Amino acid sequence: MSASSVAARPAATGTYNNPLFWERLWRSAGIQFLGTFIVGYFVYGTQPHVGSSPDALTAFYVGSRTRILIAAIFGGMSILNLMWFAAAIRTTLADAGVGGWGSAATGSSAAVGGVFTMIISLSAALAYSIGDSGNQALTSALNDSIWALFVLSSFPRAMLVMSSAFGLWRAHMISDSLFGAGVGVVVLGVLGGTTWLSDGFWAPDGVYSRFVWPILSLVWLLVVSRVLAKAPATRSGW
Repeated sequence: MSASSVAARPAATGTYNNPLFWERLWRSAGIQFLGTFIVGYFVYGTQPHVGSSPDALTAFYVGSRTRILIAAIFGGMSILNLMWFAAAIRTTLADAGVGGWGSAATGSSAAVGGVFTMIISLSAALAYSIGDSGNQALTSALNDSIWALFVLSSFPRAMLVMSSAFGLWRAHMISDSLFGAGVGVVVLGVLGGTTWLSDGFWAPDGVYSRFVWPILSLVWLLVVSRVLAKAPATRSGW
């Protein structure tokens, strides 16, 4: 086929060839992430605490094997949606002339996705075979590693909040008060990486790490989703 015939060929039309379709889809990926995350969270159940007894670990990873593996599927879908959502943030910010913050969103979402892939992989491996192998020391070590990874994921999660807060503010898409709220979430998120007490509220499996910081980050995700839904369509990128 000659170059002239290719150039003369009309562009494909249809829903899936419309850039607006993909832009709307990935701008809503934050809501899709939230949906798959909530389903996976409730299917998975309660993660055994740090230092749980061998019987408790066996009961969870062996007794709930099917639930954990199903939850791993929803967890993988959550990671995909989160990274697509970050791509929508990057495109929107780049179009507004603050692409640096958009690149930060891309990088931080990749880091979050990487850490959570490790967490999901460890949980799935424990449920699939390791938890039933009889090696209680290994099972306990991997279970504690899941909590350590979750704590350390606070830093890229905080960076993802920061990149969206600063980027949208610099692009004049959010108010000063909403920007201040975002900065507050960033600070509280970084503090989530310091939850290393042996037990209690500030432990890796404590209330702050398990509930306070995750809920704050999810609320911010909803805020950003609403802002992106109202933002003008980008000139290019999809």
